[in-house]
Amino acid sequence: MTEPRGLEGKAALVTGASSGLGRATTIALARAGADVALAARSKEELEGAKEEVLELGRRALALPVDLASEAQTAQALGRTVEAFGRVDILVNAAGTDEPGMVEELSVEGWDRTLAVNLRAPFLLSKAAFPHMRKAGGGIIVNISSVAGKKGWANASAYCASKFGLTGLTEALADEGKGHGIKAIVLYPGAMATNWGAFTSEERKAGESTEAPPPTRALPPERVAELIAWVAASPQEFVLTEGIVLPIEEGLP
Repeated sequence: MTEPRGLEGKAALVTGASSGLGRATTIALARAGADVALAARSKEELEGAKEEVLELGRRALALPVDLASEAQTAQALGRTVEAFGRVDILVNAAGTDEPGMVEELSVEGWDRTLAVNLRAPFLLSKAAFPHMRKAGGGIIVNISSVAGKKGWANASAYCASKFGLTGLTEALADEGKGHGIKAIVLYPGAMATNWGAFTSEERKAGESTEAPPPTRALPPERVAELIAWVAASPQEFVLTEGIVLPIEEGLP
């Protein structure tokens, strides 16, 4: 895929921007010309990503935020508009998971997973809509997972949040008609990040892994290029369905 262009003068907010796909998306959008607000919990990693954006000649705003907090999440969009005067692109890439069988899963773990993976995208979209409508358009990109297409044991909260994200995105796309606001949900398969390399057994045990990712895993930079390309696509170009990306056979 050729390097995307066409986002000069645009402003974006990306969650999960300190690492993985969120960070790669932040850089891809900046390379395409956008100013970027970066939201994540890890302040140190967030500052590192911010410096990469600044090195590309774009404006950057680091927003340390816990997306499980309704108050902090609601403030993130407002601070983006204060800094850049607008928000044209919202990428909800942050995600969390509370593994465990349904009978073992805590209510707190369920609530936190849905708060980060589903409620935060709702709150940010709700806050972004008036600004995008006033500007004559915008795009919301929600990052789901193959777990948003098929339920898996030991991942009920995660799957529920990702299935819900599909419904939210379809509703946003329908509400955005006539206002130039587009919404799309992407379903990445395994990616070459620690998160994307989790196996079902590790998910069951609640353990992460530093092991090399699957040979067919997608580099997050490639997925980020796709996001930037979609964000820069002409107004009349509308994707009505999510894009399912390849996945290593056998991985959830």
